[in-house]
Amino acid sequence: MFSWANKNGKKKDPELFQTVSDGLRRLYRTKLFPLEDAYRFHDFHSPALEDADFDNKPMVLLVGQYSTGKTTFIRHLMEQDFPGMRIGPEPTTDSFIAVMHGEQEGLIPGNALVVDPKKPFRKLNAFGNAFLNRFVCAQMPNAVLESISIIDTPGILSGEKQRISRGYDFAAVLEWFAERVDRIILLFDAHKLDISDEFSEVIRALKNHEDKMRVVLNKSDQIGTQQLMRVYGALMWSLGKIINTPEVVRVYIGSFWNQPLLVADNRKLFEAEEQDLFRDIQSLPRNAALRKLNDLIKRARLAKVQAYIISTLKKEMPMFGKDTKKKELITNLGEIYQRIEKEHQISPGDFPKLTKMQEILVGQDFNKFQTMKPKLMEAVEDMLANDIAKLMTLVRQEEASLPTNSVKGGAFEGAMTGPFGHGYGEGAGEGIDELEWVVGRDKPTYDEIFYTLSPVNGKVSGAMAKKEMVKSKLPNTVLGKIWKLADVDKDGFLDDDEFALANHLIKVKLQGHELPAELPEHLVPPSKRSRE
Repeated sequence: MFSWANKNGKKKDPELFQTVSDGLRRLYRTKLFPLEDAYRFHDFHSPALEDADFDNKPMVLLVGQYSTGKTTFIRHLMEQDFPGMRIGPEPTTDSFIAVMHGEQEGLIPGNALVVDPKKPFRKLNAFGNAFLNRFVCAQMPNAVLESISIIDTPGILSGEKQRISRGYDFAAVLEWFAERVDRIILLFDAHKLDISDEFSEVIRALKNHEDKMRVVLNKSDQIGTQQLMRVYGALMWSLGKIINTPEVVRVYIGSFWNQPLLVADNRKLFEAEEQDLFRDIQSLPRNAALRKLNDLIKRARLAKVQAYIISTLKKEMPMFGKDTKKKELITNLGEIYQRIEKEHQISPGDFPKLTKMQEILVGQDFNKFQTMKPKLMEAVEDMLANDIAKLMTLVRQEEASLPTNSVKGGAFEGAMTGPFGHGYGEGAGEGIDELEWVVGRDKPTYDEIFYTLSPVNGKVSGAMAKKEMVKSKLPNTVLGKIWKLADVDKDGFLDDDEFALANHLIKVKLQGHELPAELPEHLVPPSKRSRE
C-alpha cells in the first residue's frame, strides 16, 4: 500500500490505495478531473471516466469489413455461439455487440446498457438513439469471458452512402471504444483484400492507439503459398500508406474458424501464428493495470495541452470585436500550437488534431473559457511526476500475482496440451511418446563419425568434438548450448550416446526448430537415465 501526503502546508490524512484500480480512480477524481472539467476536455476529446472504466475486465475490439470473419473469430475463441450471433457472406452483423460474461444467457439492449453503472458504457449515451438501437450486450456463461470481454462491430462497407445511412458517427464510436479497450484487432480477408474508404477513415481514427492494434489476415487457407506472400505484401503496403508510420503493425496469418483447412500447405505457419495471437490475448489480464495506467498518462498529457490552448485563447480575446477575433484565432490555431509548444516545452505529438480542434472551436463560446489556474496544472504535474511513479510499484506487484496466461477455456485450451499442442512431436519434441530412444534411429551414422575422432576410453574430448560440430556452420553460441545439453554427465567429454545426442540436436536446429532450455526426459540417453 502507498500513501500520498498533501504537499501544501496543511496536513491531510494519507490516501491508502489497496489496488491499482483504486489508486487510478482516486488520482483521476482528485487531480486530473478538475483540470479536464475546467478546460472543457470532455467537450473536445473524451467523456469523463467512471468507476466502471477502472474496474472492468480487459476488452478486445474487433474491426473489419463485412465478411472478414469477425463474428466467426469470436465463435472460434469461445467455441460457443453467443446471443444475437449471425454469420454469413453478406453483411450480417449490423450492431455493436459487447460479448460479456453473465450467469444467465441473454441480450441487454443499448438503452438499458448505458444506464447500468456496473458496465463501462454509460458515456455512449452521447451518440443518441440511432447508435443505441444498434448496440447490445450479449451475456453468457463462458470460461473465456471470465477473463476478457469482446466487442463485435458492424462490417464496414465502401462508399459515402453507407457512412451517411448509419445515422451516427461510426468512426467516432470506434474511437470511443479504442480509448477504453486493451486490444484492437483489425481483420482482413486474404481472399478479397481491399481497403474501402470508410475502413481507411476508421484506421486513421484509431491512429493514436497503434500500441493496442494487431492485424489478422484471416481466411489464409483459401489461397496457396505464392498468393499468400503477395497478399501479405500488398496488405503491409496498404497499411503503411494509411497508418503512415515507420513501425510495422504485427500481422497474424491464419484461418480462425473450426472448419477443415481448404489449402493445408501452410498448416504449421497457421498453427504458430494462432499460438502467438493466443498468447497476446492471454497476456491482457496480466497487463490490464499497466494499460489503464498508460491510458491515464496519455489522457493527462492531452488534458494539459487542452488547458494551455483554452487559456491562451481566453487570454487573446479582446473586450470588443470578439467575433472577428474568434475567427482569426481559429484560423491561426496552428501558430498558437507552435507558441505553446515552445513556451511549455511540449512535444508536437501531444497536440490534438488541428482540423478537428478548429471544427469544435467554431461552436464554442470563448467568453466562457477559463484563464490558466496554476493549482490545477500543478496537481496534474505532481500526479505525473510522483504519484504515477509510486503506483508503478503496485502495478508490478499485481502483475506478479497473476499467471502469465490467464485467459482459459474455449480455443485457448484446445491447442495447449496433448498431442495437438503446437510443436508436439516436432523438433526437440520428436519421439516424446515413443518407447525407443528417438536418437537411436540415426545412431549408427553418428557412431561412424564418432569412431573417426579417435575416442579415448570410449569418449572424445571437447576439442575433437568441436572439429566435427562446427561443420554444421551453426554459430558458436548455439553449438555451446548444444554441447551443454549433450554433455549429460557434465564430465567435459562425450561418449557415443552423448555424441549422437549432440548431432541430433544439431539436426533439430538446422531444421528450423528451437532448442529446449533443458534436456527433455525422452532425449536423455538410456544409459544416463536414473534407475530407481
